[in-house]
Amino acid sequence: MVKETSKYTSQNGDFVVATLQNKTLSTYDENLNYLLNTIKNSKADLILAPELCLTNFDYENFEEAAAFYEIALVKLLALIDTQILVLTMTVKEGNNFFNRACVLHKHKVVHEQDKHKLFKLGNEEKYFRAGDKSKIRKFEINGVSYAILICFELRFKELWQRVEGVDIVLIPARWGKSRQTHLETLSCALAIMNQCFVVVSNSADDDMAKASAIISPWGEVYADDTLEVIEKNIELKDVKRIRRMITID
Repeated sequence: MVKETSKYTSQNGDFVVATLQNKTLSTYDENLNYLLNTIKNSKADLILAPELCLTNFDYENFEEAAAFYEIALVKLLALIDTQILVLTMTVKEGNNFFNRACVLHKHKVVHEQDKHKLFKLGNEEKYFRAGDKSKIRKFEINGVSYAILICFELRFKELWQRVEGVDIVLIPARWGKSRQTHLETLSCALAIMNQCFVVVSNSADDDMAKASAIISPWGEVYADDTLEVIEKNIELKDVKRIRRMITID
């Protein structure tokens, strides 16, 4: 679905957010087709997908997973116009692999950053190279400011400081079921502390926590573990309203 040019900014109007909570399918192509169809059928201004939604942590086929990045990017960029899509993909540069968050808008990659904090319990540091912490920073699209924390990065207070002051923090994740409460508590606390919207997209695989959510600057949580797509119309002006109501210096 092609949307008209967005008139929304962080100071006026509403904004439709969709966060995905789907299972990983059997093949990379199936996952890509699922994502493409979801985008086509969505009226959302912003769509967030789970961490490595196209390939999962497919270490046994790591070269193929990295090669699929180029295939997927071409198809996604051809589709994404005024919508904003955020996802992470396995990328190879030289001899190193990165878990890279890509923000797509107007048929371009408008922001990218590599996962800086790798999850040792999942052996990520054996396969991925850690990204540059300085890339965890604010970026803007149509007057709305964003930042991204990739899954495990949500646990680190020094990274919370790097996203202070933005309108929306995006968290693509593959967060384990046994730590679901941690994901829910940390993401809600970040929204309240930063007085911003926090959007979480987590996998629905059997060992994953689900808990995808859209959280308001007041800490109100909109979530439903029975859905594959959680969609909500948010008022971006709530960010400024809450920050005026409770001033935090």
